[in-house]
Amino acid sequence: MEFPKAKPLIPMGRSLDDLREAPVEVRRAFGGALRVAQLGRARVDLAVALTQEIRGRGLTQTKAAEILGVTQPDISNLMRGNVDGFSQERLERLLNALDLDVRIQVGPKPAGQRAAGVRVERVSSFIA
Repeated sequence: MEFPKAKPLIPMGRSLDDLREAPVEVRRAFGGALRVAQLGRARVDLAVALTQEIRGRGLTQTKAAEILGVTQPDISNLMRGNVDGFSQERLERLLNALDLDVRIQVGPKPAGQRAAGVRVERVSSFIA
């Protein structure tokens, strides 16, 4: 399966207080709650990646829940951007259960970016 070129869910150099260009799942999940968005951004981005994979595979929420070992309401919540009750580690395990590798990289913030932060990118493959 080919994935589109990786791009941050919230554009580089933009602050989380401007969510106008963010995916609808992110806007719905956080609205104007900037502080919550800053603390939970990685979890929401992981939930968006999980939602994209579930939709991309054409899975129903019930089937996705069965595969992932969670309840259908859990899947519904995640697909609506509600990450309450889901730690980053739990979301990573759910992605792993769909045979998706989750890698965390640490490095200097890009030039021109106001502050260092956390972001999740979806990629089609990893460089070895």
